[in-house]
Amino acid sequence: MTRKKEIPEIVVQVGKRIREVIHEKGLKVRHVAADADLDIEALRRYIAGKQVMGIDKLVRIANALGVQVGELFKV
Repeated sequence: MTRKKEIPEIVVQVGKRIREVIHEKGLKVRHVAADADLDIEALRRYIAGKQVMGIDKLVRIANALGVQVGELFKV
């Protein structure tokens, strides 16, 4: 039986930070997903730390949030 790969802690932390920025700015997840050209369910998985995102998606999310990518790594 094969186990799923464990999600790296940094992915979970970035997801939490995305959620914080969305809350701080009073945004809606669906609007951020649309602005980042992402499926809302994919964005929810990233926010929940359940899926690893590519750098291209990370950049699109940061742009949709109006922050620098580095801001999403601050804990």
